[in-house]
Order: sequence, then structure tokens, then C-alpha cells
Amino acid sequence: MIPLLLRRGRRRATRLLCVPFALSIASTAAVGQEMDHAMSGHSGMAMPMEKPAARPPVRKSSAKTNTAPHAMPAMDHSRMHGMAAHSGHDMSMPGMSHMSMKGALGPYVMTREASGTSWQPDTSPHDAIHQQLAEWSVMSHGWINLNYDRQDGPRGANKTFVSGMLMTMAQRELGDGNTLGVRAMLSPEPFMGANGYPLLLATGETADGTHHLVDRQHPHDLFMELAATYSQTLSKTTSLFIYGGLPGEPALGPPAFMHRTSGMDNPEAPISHHWLDSTHITFGVVTVGAVVSDWKVEASAFRGREPDQYRYDIERPTLDSFAGRVSWNPAREWSLQVSYGHLVSPEQLEPDVNEDRITASAIYTTPFGDGHLWSSTGAWGRKMIGGQNLDAFLIESSVIFKDHVTLFTRAERVDENELTHDIPGLEGRTFTVNKVSAGGIYDFWRTDHLKFGLGGLVSRYVLPDDLKVEYGRDLTGFMVFGRLKII
Repeated sequence: MIPLLLRRGRRRATRLLCVPFALSIASTAAVGQEMDHAMSGHSGMAMPMEKPAARPPVRKSSAKTNTAPHAMPAMDHSRMHGMAAHSGHDMSMPGMSHMSMKGALGPYVMTREASGTSWQPDTSPHDAIHQQLAEWSVMSHGWINLNYDRQDGPRGANKTFVSGMLMTMAQRELGDGNTLGVRAMLSPEPFMGANGYPLLLATGETADGTHHLVDRQHPHDLFMELAATYSQTLSKTTSLFIYGGLPGEPALGPPAFMHRTSGMDNPEAPISHHWLDSTHITFGVVTVGAVVSDWKVEASAFRGREPDQYRYDIERPTLDSFAGRVSWNPAREWSLQVSYGHLVSPEQLEPDVNEDRITASAIYTTPFGDGHLWSSTGAWGRKMIGGQNLDAFLIESSVIFKDHVTLFTRAERVDENELTHDIPGLEGRTFTVNKVSAGGIYDFWRTDHLKFGLGGLVSRYVLPDDLKVEYGRDLTGFMVFGRLKII
């Protein structure tokens, strides 16, 4: 299927891959019935689920449960009770086992899947709506944030804007261990304008095709992902897979920040984004890989150029760059990865400059207490450009309490060489900058499939003395926001 999409062009690929997205939006409006806890429709995405002898046959219907951003979960009894309070539902499901269903890319629990083909811990829960449409299992997931952002100092600014995403995925079994999936993800962020939103010390991409975007976070494209997957299970622990997207995400870096449990409730992008996971929107990517038990090895060919300033279009794919990644989930609570990529001409304003990138990350996610959840990510990324090494370090953590309160924090240390590119006497210099932020959100209103909360965060910046002349001293920033999220 993937070669067919690439051969017949981006326009036809977009129409085809948007079909499940449209179906999901239409069907989500009709969701109101909960499936019986045996959830035979929930298992339609993979292997048939063993039903208890005493239970009658289960009708197909819509279902709601916690899941990973790109997959529906396979619940096992060891995490059932811990997550029941978190979700607000009784999740004791007789007959369900740890391996009742397999993932889109192989024979593992589906909660392991994150953005693109990346992995996260098996214990990762997320909110979504599930439905069974004929042979397709469909998941809808997303949120919308209304934010007010204020950054201090002479290079700061303030802005009110909307961010977020809405995604769907559909998946079906083709027999003989074959699994076909399609995905679509959209973002409202192009509506915030080409300059994005204020974010001190952030760099990357361009606002207008002429000027660097500095001290601002660029908006993500309207089409964040239009992709397809196909996998062949070879044994109980082994599979081969292929993934293609226009756009999509190559095998480079940890899961994108808005898909990590440790960071998804924080509406502010990391300043280390372009060291770790900026390739999560790539216009043209093909990934092939193999899964062997808790290991995954994969390689990608993709378009190295970052998205341009036109945020509503589908850009022409060019597979001129490559990446490889090894992932390992040694325990249900852990997910580790190392990856390397060679990016050809990633910056539109510096087309003759190539980049090599190395990343390594560890994610730990575990339920605790009576239905609470803790998730943390540690990551390192290195850009290698023209003989220069630029490092970025990130530690972020989130605690989700069952009483609708979420607390989050993030600390970063980044080597930046674009902050003063246009300032005489400082151009070409590299500065090591630091940022710490903390915040939270309280979800005070909810229905069966939506919840709304209010939150805020405060950031503190630590700069070298030479930058304080430009940025000022004792810099802080803050953001307040309201969030509407599908559950």
C-alpha cells in the first residue's frame, strides 16, 4: 500500500489517508453507549479475546478506555486496578490477558506504541474513544488548548493562541498475521500565525522563508501525520513492519513531546525540541523494521528539510536523508532508545548545510497508590554541524492524580548557536542556556467523552553573562490555559 501511495502522488495519498479521520469524526458525535466490560469490539484490532464462559455474547459498540496516542491498549490484570481509579471506570475485565492483542507493528501490547513508530512503556495510559466500524477498529484522541503566554525581558512578548491536535487511527487484521493501519493527525496551530508563540531561547525553522524564528516556537503544520502501516507477524515474539507517511515521523529520537505521558499535559514546547524530536512532522518518510520480543530495530529514508512557512499544504516528498533506531523495553515500566540520523539540508535558510544527529532517551511510567500515575523522561540529543557539536539535555516529569489534578515539570540545558546570529559581535557564537518550568492543571468538568480543565505554568531562565545584555536579568515567563480533551 505504501509504495502505491508514494507512486500516485501526494494528493491521492492525502485523500486516502484522511478517510479514517473523517469516519472517526463523524462517528465520534454518535458515541454515547459504553461497551460491556468483555469488550469484544475492543479486541477487533487484533487477536480474538477469550470470553468468560458465564458471559453472554457481546454486541459491537463504541468503547472508551485509556490508550496510547497511536494504539488501543491490551490491559493486563497487574495494571487494571491501578488505572481503574485514574480513568473513572471499572476496568476489571475477565478473560483479558497481557497478550490478548498485538500492536500495529508487532506482537506486543498496544500501549507500547507512541508517535510514528516510537515506543513508550507498556504501562502508558492515555485518553481516547474507541469504536468498531465493520472490520476496522478506530480510535479518536486529542485536545485543544486556549493559551495566554507572556515572556519577560526585551526579547520577550505576549500572545493568546490555540494549540493542540486531533488524531485518529484505524486498524484491521488481514489474516495470516498481517495487520494494516492508517493514521491521520491534524493541528489547529497554523491559525496562530506564521510567527508562532513567544518562547525564549527557542530556535528552529522559519516564519516567512526569509528570517530565522528565534525566541518563538513555530506552529505545527495543519497535517501533522497522514500515514499507513503494514506488519507481518512471524512468531509469538517476532514481526516485520513498514511505515510510510506524507507527513510522517522517521525512526529518530524519543516519542514527540506531545505524545509522551511525561510532557503531553504541558502546553509549552521544549527548547530542546530541535535536538530530540523535531522530525515528527516530515514530508516524506518510509521506515522498515523488525520486532524481536522487547527489542525493535528500524531504519528510515526521509526528507531532511524541515517544514516550510506554508503550514496548510502537503510538501513534495524527497527521500534524501536516513536514520536508524534501536529500542528496548526491558520492563513494563521502561522504554529506552538510541538513534542516529543524517539530515540533508534541514534548514531552509541554510540549504548547503547538512546535519548529523544522535539521540538517547529513557522513559519510566508507573501507576502508584490508589489509581495515580507517574511518568518521567530523560533525553540527550546532539547536533553535529560543520564540525561543531551542540548538545541538549532534557528531564521532564508528570504526576497524574486520580482526583483530576496533574502536576508537571521540565528542566533543560541546551547549546544554542542561533540566538545571536544577527547581532554584530555575537554572531556565530554558541551559548549554553538553561530553563526550568513547572505547572499543573485541574480538570473540574467532564462528561463520558470530554473533560475540561484550567492550568498554568511558570518558567525560569538561566543565561550566561554575555546574553544578559540582550535578554535582561532574572528572566521568567508564564502561561495560563484552558484545555478541552477527549477521554
